[in-house]
Amino acid sequence: MDRHTPPGVDSQRYAAPMSEETGNAEVISVVLVDDHAVVRAALRALLDGQEDLEVVGEAEDLASAKEEVAVRAARVLVLDVNLPDGLAVDIVAELRDTAPETQIVLLTMERDLSLARRALDDGALGYLFKDAAHLELIEAVRAAAEGRQYVPPAVAVGLAKTTDDGERPPLSPRETEVLRLMALGHTNREIGEELDLSIRTVETHRAHIQQKLGLSTRPELTRYALDHRLIGA
Repeated sequence: MDRHTPPGVDSQRYAAPMSEETGNAEVISVVLVDDHAVVRAALRALLDGQEDLEVVGEAEDLASAKEEVAVRAARVLVLDVNLPDGLAVDIVAELRDTAPETQIVLLTMERDLSLARRALDDGALGYLFKDAAHLELIEAVRAAAEGRQYVPPAVAVGLAKTTDDGERPPLSPRETEVLRLMALGHTNREIGEELDLSIRTVETHRAHIQQKLGLSTRPELTRYALDHRLIGA
């Protein structure tokens, strides 16, 4: 059993795997969003202190966060849940559509796990409590950059207790369209040309579709598309 996965937790859905050795890996760019300058400074020092991580932008609210993501094209967005102009969980799905190559890790003081579920179901790859950020944030950012979900035990146990068997998070409109084209037999290149997306962006959408649905093969995804009337029989 993984050291981050408590007994009884679904390790496939709410997994927090150990990070691999970074070696000479490409530097991971990060945008940091928090409305408290002191908190941002502390988190920046923590992240910039790692050879493989670099904070390339900061923001203090949702509006400026969207701008930073668009301009910086960072690999990971570290986002405080409670911001002056709203809840960050409300824009996770939007950001997954508009900036699919930027992975999202959320930080919060809130113990409301309904927010965690919403964020993870909408495509965030990390949800951490701020009081443990100094222990978990670095690993969560590295995991997100690799497209892996990181949920610490304190969150994972609560989510596992409240998860209904068979419940599946909804796909975003863009993910639904990618799935439809996949089920019709189009390659990633053809999907990219059809939707005006890069191949890497299509691959990112596909990974999130598989993660949300718990399906991994094309026949399984095609059957899902048929069952949900995304394509004709």
